[in-house]
Amino acid sequence: MPSPTPAISFENVKKTYRGGQVRALDGVSFDIQPGEFFGLLGPNGAGKTTLISVLAGLARASEGRVRVMGHDVVDDYAAARKALGVVPQELVFDPFFSVRETLRIQSGYFGVQSNDAWIDELLESLGLADKAHANMRQLSGGMKRRVLVAQALVHRPPVIVLDEPTAGVDVELRQTLWQFVSRLNKQGHAVLLTTHYLEEAEALCQRIAMMKAGRIVALDRTSALLSGRAATMLRFKTDAALPAEVAARARVTGRIVQVTAHDAAEVETTLAALRAAGCVIEDLEIGRADLEDVFLEIMQGASA
Repeated sequence: MPSPTPAISFENVKKTYRGGQVRALDGVSFDIQPGEFFGLLGPNGAGKTTLISVLAGLARASEGRVRVMGHDVVDDYAAARKALGVVPQELVFDPFFSVRETLRIQSGYFGVQSNDAWIDELLESLGLADKAHANMRQLSGGMKRRVLVAQALVHRPPVIVLDEPTAGVDVELRQTLWQFVSRLNKQGHAVLLTTHYLEEAEALCQRIAMMKAGRIVALDRTSALLSGRAATMLRFKTDAALPAEVAARARVTGRIVQVTAHDAAEVETTLAALRAAGCVIEDLEIGRADLEDVFLEIMQGASA
């Protein structure tokens, strides 16, 4: 059977500024399949937002091609844009309309008529039903972000892009958003998520790409990333200075130290080094590494 058309396809995408002196994207290539929940991770300045801007038609790639459901974002921009729903980082809204009016206008932008039943479902699912007739400027920041999500989904796009959707929002909104988006994903919508909350990516994403300095430095299934890197993490508290061989593998937050170890022998070597250095440790735990541990290990190992 022929392979399905990718929901999103990035093909050797490059983006430069200042006459080529600044390279924001350096040959990015990967596909996202229909119905896939895909994470795009990276530190600030890695190129994630630039890549999404190219995908959404807000910036044009210097080289390469980007397609949404087979539609080129430049040559067939109208079809590509209609297949895409983007939730941006910034709170952008029109202060002169109510929530329902905003969603009706967005529906009209995409040529969708008689859309009130779906608008009602969005309002209910995102906890906005009691705000339907409120003016946008009267809403809290969290409520405005819910409206941005509803705007992105109002034309029922097969591809959903969430660019830091839960940055600075409360726990209730996060849970509401992920329940609704997960439901849409199970119904066949492809989801591309960027987030700095790596526990969200670990819980939601089937595959993950990691970016640094405009390049993809890791791309695999989430389970493979977790099992293929540091499998064990030592966590403990100490006031003592760590010996150099331990400090090189450690992440320190106040008194809390986390040290990677790839096998049982490395766990024993680490504890022996701490004892030899006279480090007094408290609350020692040995557990599996999570996605944040893997992310930091990959970023430290990737050349800029």
